[in-house]
Amino acid sequence: MKRLPALFVSHGAPTLPLEDIPARRFLADLGAALPRPRAIVAVSAHWLTDRPAVSAATRPETIHDFYGFPEQLYELRYPAPGDTALAGRVQELVSAAGLDAEVDADRGLDHGAWVPLMLMYPEADVPVIQLSLQPHRGAGHHLRLGAALAPLRDEGVLILGSGGATHNLRELRGSRAEDPLADYAGRFAQWLSDAVERGDREALANYRALAPDAARNHPSEEHLLPLHVAAGAGVRGERIHHSASYGILAMDAYRFD
Repeated sequence: MKRLPALFVSHGAPTLPLEDIPARRFLADLGAALPRPRAIVAVSAHWLTDRPAVSAATRPETIHDFYGFPEQLYELRYPAPGDTALAGRVQELVSAAGLDAEVDADRGLDHGAWVPLMLMYPEADVPVIQLSLQPHRGAGHHLRLGAALAPLRDEGVLILGSGGATHNLRELRGSRAEDPLADYAGRFAQWLSDAVERGDREALANYRALAPDAARNHPSEEHLLPLHVAAGAGVRGERIHHSASYGILAMDAYRFD
């Protein structure tokens, strides 16, 4: 079985499936460009818990965890099956790394998972489970979490981190989906790309002290931490997509082999 990469994608606004922007087109082509996974572990910015949790629902519901958007968005469903055996395997790997994971038998797929997956695998025929984040434990913890998942890459499992390379919604202020990236967001996005491509895990672990405008781009950390999980699961990293949305969201994607 061919080893699968670990990925990080920026999922942008929940309306991404309805928008004609470069990031949507990139994600729509991405699934076909990868080896076919037997299952997916999605690590989303929108599931936060005190300790690692793994979803194990047989038929995960599509969670519309947002408000104030067009009605068409709330009608979308992503009926991918779950994988209870994989959930058990993830719990085993994470717990063996000393990170004490638990299983959630009811958790569905939040929009951080189903928005990119709806574009990557529109047939919803690849089983999906989710693994939660613990932002209070910091970036280094999430690098360790990713390292615990690394064996799955040889077991036909795609590790998909989904968040945002930059994510400061406080500065949205009437921006349009097609607006170019603000300078401060561009500086951070370039620093992040350079650190990933150097393989500099120490810099990634300490990005809030080292990266330009880190706190401005990430007032809270949850949208960048899925990148740390993907980086921890891989060795060599490269940026495979760069574009902008609403002027403040770098819609960058990374591949870790």
